Formats: sequence, structure tokens, C-alpha cells
Amino acid sequence: MKKIENNLKKIRNAIDLIDTQLVRLFNERARNVLKVKAVKAKDDLHFYAPHREMEVYRRVTRLNKGPFSSEALKAIFSEIMSASLALESRLKIAYFGQVGTNTHIAALQKFGSSSLYTPGFTLKDVFLEVERGRAHYGVVPIENSTEGTINHTLDLFVESDLKICSEIYTPITYTLMSKSGDASKVKRVYSHPQALGQCRVWLEANLPGIKIVESANTAKAAQTAASEPAAAAIAPDMAAKLYSLKPIAKRIEDMQDNYTRFLVIGRTNAEKSGNDKTSAMVSIKDKVGALFALLHPFEKRGLNLTSIESRPSRKKAWDYYFFIDFLGHVSDPKVQEALKEIEKAALTVKVLGSYPRSES
Repeated sequence: MKKIENNLKKIRNAIDLIDTQLVRLFNERARNVLKVKAVKAKDDLHFYAPHREMEVYRRVTRLNKGPFSSEALKAIFSEIMSASLALESRLKIAYFGQVGTNTHIAALQKFGSSSLYTPGFTLKDVFLEVERGRAHYGVVPIENSTEGTINHTLDLFVESDLKICSEIYTPITYTLMSKSGDASKVKRVYSHPQALGQCRVWLEANLPGIKIVESANTAKAAQTAASEPAAAAIAPDMAAKLYSLKPIAKRIEDMQDNYTRFLVIGRTNAEKSGNDKTSAMVSIKDKVGALFALLHPFEKRGLNLTSIESRPSRKKAWDYYFFIDFLGHVSDPKVQEALKEIEKAALTVKVLGSYPRSES
């Protein structure tokens, strides 16, 4: 027994020594961050740089030899960078929904726990917080891999001058939770329509005939379930902890490979990172071949379109805006050529942002 204790003591002493070195290195890194702040202040540059964030993650992944996974190291460095940004100026982040929603989780994933967070009851609220300078950035959902595009987010870009600065892909998992944790006591299930849609098959198979009630968001559903003994909520795991609920069943989403894409919106353009995506909004003339004229410039230059969505302009019947995502940065010569060619055939071309493409 004494030998085991001695071995453990040696290992723990080695860990303590490493921790001592880490504290010293973290603070050395912080001092260099403050030097960056001083340089940026002279040229009035913004302190958050999505392209630099992506460079750090790529380098960490490249250097990693285990046993930590690259995802675990990225999470650690996310917190380090969050704390570093707080040294320069604590970021204020607006997000759609309330504490415990998937958008809140995505915002934490991107900006870490050292940032300040403010919820927006509607998507418009998030845009307004950033437009009026009350938040540095906003986080809003744009599409889900099973339920499709969030159209209202697209519509808000029509009138807004905000830019897309970054994107976040977050795996979406749902838990059925209630005050008792007992499925037999459940008479009603609350959740957001998107979450209900993503768990439809599970609900029909496991809770047939149960009353389904739509909520403004998943956290609101959890909050309601916490006050109603006969109610349950479908929400992320975090909501169970926040609202003192017990899980009934986990991972109840119908498709296990379920992701939601979120956008980070801000007032500044992101610099080129080397692996970028551009989003643009285009309105075209109502004539034969107009859509071909919109898409052909991309095909001709080998630019890969990753998404195209149409939305009514609300100005006149059958008049549409097209929202296009494609690979490349607006500073790339091929992208500039394609956009110039499209402008000749289009009524409006608005670049919504060029930003680092998510690599997770």
C-alpha cells in the first residue's frame, strides 16, 4: 500500500509541476495578447478576428498527438481565447432564445464562458442589439440538417447591413425531461416546433396520443415543465440542469446525424482565412434564363455552391430574392469576377459576408 501511495505521490508531483508551467505559459500568452491589443488600438482594428481563431484551431489539431482528442483541445483553447479576449475588452454576445437553448449552447461553444451573453426573444431582437452597438456580435440559427432553412433569419438580412462573420455547426441532441423523471406521469409534452419535428418518430413510437404543445423555444418548454407536474419538455441536456428537471429519455432525435448551422453576425468583415465561404443575396430580373445567368458565372469559374434558397421579396407577387452560399472569399479574383458578371444580369447583388468555413 505504501508503494502505491509513493507512486501516486510522484505522479501527482509531476502533474503539479506541469500545472505550474501551464500557469506561467498561460500568463505569458496573456501578456502577448495585451501587446496585440496595443498594436490594434493604434490602427483602430477590431479585437475579435475569426480568421486568427481558425488558424489557432488548425495548428492545435495539427500538433495534437493525443491522448486528448482534437475536439477536446479545441474546447480548451476556446476558453483560453475567450479569457484572452476578455483581457482586451469583454465581448458582449446577443443570441436568439434564452439560457439553455441550442443557440445559447452554440454561442458558448464559439465565444467561451468569459464573454457576456444577452438573450433575444426574437431573431429581430438579436439583429437590433448588434446594429445598435449594444452587443459586439449576435448568434442566430440559419439551418438544420433535417428541418431545413430558418427562413426568418434570411428575411432579416434583406434590410440589415450586418455582416456574417463566422459560422458554427453544432450537433443537436434532445432529452425528454420532467420534474419527476417518470414517463407514466406525462400528459403533455412541450417544445419548440423544430425540436418536435426532429423527434416526431420517437414521440409517435413511445408516447402515442400524448398532447403536444409548441413553445417559443426549448428552454421555455423546460421552464414550463418545471412548473407542471404532468408535463415534460424536449430540450438540450443543459436545460435539465438549469430548471431542475430529471431526464426520462436521452438522444430521442430521429436522426442521430443531426446538426444545426448558426451564423455569427457583426458590423465588420472577416479577413481571409484560406478556407472561406461567402454568402450573397441576389434579386434577378423576371425573364427567361435569369436563374441560369445567376448560376452560370459560378460554374464557369469552378466555384462550388453549397446552398441556394429563394424567398419572396414582399414587394410584389412572384418577385424573389435568392440567397447563395459558395466557397471562396470575396477578395479572391475568381469570386470578384463572378460577382461582377452577376451584377450585369441582376437587379441587386448584396454580399452578406465572407467568413472562415466551419471545420467541425
